[in-house]
Amino acid sequence: MTIAVTGASGYVGRRLAVRLAADPSARLRLVVRNKAKVADLAGPGVEVVEADTLDAASLRTALAGVETAYYLVHSLGAGKGFPDLERRSAVNFRDACAAAGVRRIIYLGGLGRRETSSPHLRSRLETGETLSAAPPEVRVIWFRAGIIIGAGSASFEIIRHLVRKLPVMLTPRWIRTRTQPIGIEDVVAYLARAKDVPLEASVVVDIGGEVMTFRDMLLRTARVMGLRRVIVPVPFLTPRLSAAWLVFVTPVDTKIARALVEGLKSPTVAENDASRLLFPDVRPAPFEQTVRRALDETEADRVLSRWCDSGAGATCAIRDLDHIPSDARVMRYAASAPGLSAADLFAAASAVGGRNGWFGPGWLWRLRGLMDKMAGGPGLSRGRRAAAALRPGDSLDFWKVAAIDENRRLLLASEMKMPGQGWLEFITQDGRFEVAASFRPRGPGGRLYWTLTGPLHRFVFPALAGGIVRRARRERPDGAGRNDHEQRY
Repeated sequence: MTIAVTGASGYVGRRLAVRLAADPSARLRLVVRNKAKVADLAGPGVEVVEADTLDAASLRTALAGVETAYYLVHSLGAGKGFPDLERRSAVNFRDACAAAGVRRIIYLGGLGRRETSSPHLRSRLETGETLSAAPPEVRVIWFRAGIIIGAGSASFEIIRHLVRKLPVMLTPRWIRTRTQPIGIEDVVAYLARAKDVPLEASVVVDIGGEVMTFRDMLLRTARVMGLRRVIVPVPFLTPRLSAAWLVFVTPVDTKIARALVEGLKSPTVAENDASRLLFPDVRPAPFEQTVRRALDETEADRVLSRWCDSGAGATCAIRDLDHIPSDARVMRYAASAPGLSAADLFAAASAVGGRNGWFGPGWLWRLRGLMDKMAGGPGLSRGRRAAAALRPGDSLDFWKVAAIDENRRLLLASEMKMPGQGWLEFITQDGRFEVAASFRPRGPGGRLYWTLTGPLHRFVFPALAGGIVRRARRERPDGAGRNDHEQRY
C-alpha cells in the first residue's frame, strides 16, 4: 500500500508519519511544501514530495499511485482569509485524489455543530463536508476530535501555562462548556488504524475521552502537577478579552488564542459511536494519564512536534540559505574564537533562545518580546521545541528556523510584527563566529524603523555573538577560546 500524508510537518502529521514509517507493509509518501522540514523522516520506504494543496497540478503529481491519502492540512495561520483557503485546499485535494485513483481519504477535523460553531470550527466542518463529497469510489473517513492533549499541542500549552503561572484564575463563565479531550497518542492510533479498517461507504467517526468542562481540565491538570488552583468565573470576559489575556500568559499568538477561545463557547462532544464500532481496540486513555505523559515528555526534552512548528506564512517558502534579497540592509558582527571549531560554535549557536536566552542584555530582548506580543506577534514566550537541537520549521521565540547548513550556517526568519522582513544569520568557521542581521524595509515606516533600532542593534548583536562564543567555550572541557575578541565591520 502506498500512503500519502499531507501536512506531515504539522503537529499531528509528523507524529503520524513516524508511526506509519515503522509499518513495513506500507510505502509512505510525505507531501509537504518544503522538503527540508521533514528531511529527518526520509529513509527506506519513506519518500518526500513537495506539493501545495492550493496548487492542483502539484497535487496530481504527488498523489499518483497512492491508495490512501491523509489530509492533515490547516490554514488557520494564514490569517483572516483562512476559510477561503481551507475551501480551495479541500476541493483541490478531493479532486486530485479522485483523478489519481486514490481509494481512501482520511481527514482529522473538529467536533461541533455548524449552527453553534466558531468560524474556526465551522471551517473545519466545511472541510470535512467538502472531502466527503468525493465520488463514491473514494471512501472518506472523517475523524472529529475535540481538544487534543499532548506535549507541544496548543491546547495543552495553554492549560499548562495557566495552571503553572496563576494561583487564582479569573475566567469566562463559558469555561463550563462541555468537551471531550483526547490524548495525541490516541488520535494517532485512530488515524494509523484507519488505513486498514474495512469500509463499505464513507463514515464520520467522532473520537474523544471523558466528557468534562474546560474548568475540570484546569483543576485536574493542577492536581497532576501537584498544585492547588482557584477558578473564579466572571461575566465581563468576552472572547476577545479572553484571547488577549491568554496571549500574555501563554505561548500562543493572537490568531490561535482567539480561535481556541471562540471554540470553547459551544459544546464539542461526540455525537456518534462509530469509534467504538470500527475501532474497538482503541480505548482513549484517562485524562490524567494523558496530562502526565505530556508533562513527562516536555520535562524530558522529548517533544516530537509542536503546534507552532508549521505554518502558512512566508517562512515556509524559504528553501536555502541564499534566500535573503540583495536589497536587504545588513549589519554584521564578528567574534574571534581561537581554539574553537566550527562545530563547537554551531552547537552553541543552535542552543540560543527559549530558556537559554539570547545572551547580552536580557531585558532588551524581553522588552522587544513584550512589544511584539502587544502588536499581535508571538513574542519570546514560544520558546523552542528542544533544548539544543534545531530543524527547519522549528519556532524559536519570535524567529522561525528557515534553513540549516550543519556546522556552517543557520538562518532564522523573523516572525515579529514590524514594517518589513527580517533575518538573523549565524556563520561559523574554525576560530571565528559571525552574526548577520538583515532587514528589508517596507515603505517609509520600515526605513524609519531600521534607522531607530540601529543603535540598539549595535549593542545587542555583538553581545549575542560574544555570548555564543562564551557558551561554546564553556562546553569545551579544555576551556579553549578564552581570548575571544568581538569586532564590527
